[in-house]
Amino acid sequence: MALIEGRYSEQAIRPYVSCGTIASEAQADGGTAVWKIVNKSDERKKSTKGERKPSDSASEAWNNLPWRKLEKHCYRIQKRIYRASQRGKTRAVHTLEKLLMKSEAARLVAVRRVTQDNQGKKTAGIDGIKSVKPQERFAMADTIHPTRWKQHASQPVRRVWIPKPGKAEQRPLGIPPMIERCKQALAKMALEPEWEAKFEPNSYGFRPGRSCHDAREAIFNIIRSKPKFVLDADIKGAFDNICQEKLLNKLQTYPQLRNAIKIWLRAGVMANGEFSPTEMGTPQGGVISPLLMNVALHGMEQAITEGYSKSHAVEKPLLVRYADDVRHLTHCLIPLEERRSSEETTSGSLDLPEGES
Repeated sequence: MALIEGRYSEQAIRPYVSCGTIASEAQADGGTAVWKIVNKSDERKKSTKGERKPSDSASEAWNNLPWRKLEKHCYRIQKRIYRASQRGKTRAVHTLEKLLMKSEAARLVAVRRVTQDNQGKKTAGIDGIKSVKPQERFAMADTIHPTRWKQHASQPVRRVWIPKPGKAEQRPLGIPPMIERCKQALAKMALEPEWEAKFEPNSYGFRPGRSCHDAREAIFNIIRSKPKFVLDADIKGAFDNICQEKLLNKLQTYPQLRNAIKIWLRAGVMANGEFSPTEMGTPQGGVISPLLMNVALHGMEQAITEGYSKSHAVEKPLLVRYADDVRHLTHCLIPLEERRSSEETTSGSLDLPEGES
């Protein structure tokens, strides 16, 4: 807004001068002052026009990273791991997993998923870290390089209790520290494509691109042509009853990653200031825990079809699993004890409690 000038008496203009909206300039022109009506917002704009606050360089650098390009780079390596696992090339799988975990793109994506994308990003472990600044994210991406894992001792998880939906019971969670979650996310990126090539077709829980709606559709397609008997089973304490040694043997991964997973499984739990060791199970709350549970339960579908003829004329029982919820569908009734004995021989990596029918 342009300045408006005029000649007024000092008595008439004095109240506005006290409000700070009018500035005066005394001129030797018949003893009369020249008053200017000034827009103060314009003055602020002029004064601050060239005085912008310096932006956070680390935050700007983090946001300007080519995330889409980094994710595509990780996906290309994961696709190679998947195809090598399908062909049974174990050495190639392990080589590509090491390549992925050492790449800067995978480490940056892992840190971003833990600190920004995951739903539990604001939940702190025993380190008390709830949020990480962009400058610290770059440092964390360098810290989780596999060659530096031995330099940092693993810390125990923090026990958190959350209510189960629709029940009076509570579910125990084990929240690892922020840096351990980033390491687990990096390890999960390498292990997941290897096991996605091995998992059974009717397993739907905690798998990328699958949901509970896919499990319901699979059950519908099984029973729509012919009625079936359905056994509804729930594996109680699936995360807490996993045998760690058998799970590690079942993973069949290279020694460095095996030792890292072993350390995470035996890190212990800190509850109310008291430490307790973990000799069984995997902490329910870790980034890699759902994948480890799926690995432990892998083989149930194959176990229930053992002993049946491979001929298509023989109708075999089917099993649909979503995490630890199992639906066993068969054309004839079988004793519950027989069903239980067949489940217990799945993989030997989980002690299955009694199912609820």
